[in-house]
Amino acid sequence: MRSEKLDDYILAHTEPEPDYLYRLWRATYIHTIHGRMSSGHLQGRLLKMLVKMIKPKNILEIGTFSGYSALSMAEGLDEGGRLYTFEINDEMEDFTRPWIEGSPWADKIEFIIGDALVEAPKLGIEFDMAFMDGDKRTYRDCYEMVMSILKPGGFILADNTLWDGHVVDHAYDNDRQTKGIETFNDYIARDQRVEQVILPLRDGLTLIRKK
Repeated sequence: MRSEKLDDYILAHTEPEPDYLYRLWRATYIHTIHGRMSSGHLQGRLLKMLVKMIKPKNILEIGTFSGYSALSMAEGLDEGGRLYTFEINDEMEDFTRPWIEGSPWADKIEFIIGDALVEAPKLGIEFDMAFMDGDKRTYRDCYEMVMSILKPGGFILADNTLWDGHVVDHAYDNDRQTKGIETFNDYIARDQRVEQVILPLRDGLTLIRKK
């Protein structure tokens, strides 16, 4: 297990997060129940970097939470790029919307309260990149929906795919969220339509490329 000292070293040698995102991260921990769900410094900088590398025109995010990941990706978008982020829990709107709309990247983001599985295809947009961070119990269904509106050569980033190590711990065999992640991981590993790699970053991040 990586030490806290090594974690501190990694962050000290990674691009600093913008002050706005640091303040959002702190507010998320103070004012929400599940603050650890926020992407945070390291993953946020990786998301920005991947956007810079992939150069997507349109990004789909499933699971906005407090907006940290959306803002990190929007920061990396080129001029004219657009991010559509869906949050199914309408109780998060009062916290998240002001942070998104008050950010330096507000003009690049459309924040939508609703079920992405139902609503995202209605946008009529073909996406270059998607970030999946919604209900783990429906990850496979979510993946198929995303694949249907993702361009060939497009990328899917799926968060929490190691699920705090529960994917290899039989004590969690009856947990529905763990089972959802396991089903998704097994399905992706067999899917000939894509290439994929799991990064052991935070809670596991799978990078998937549609062939």
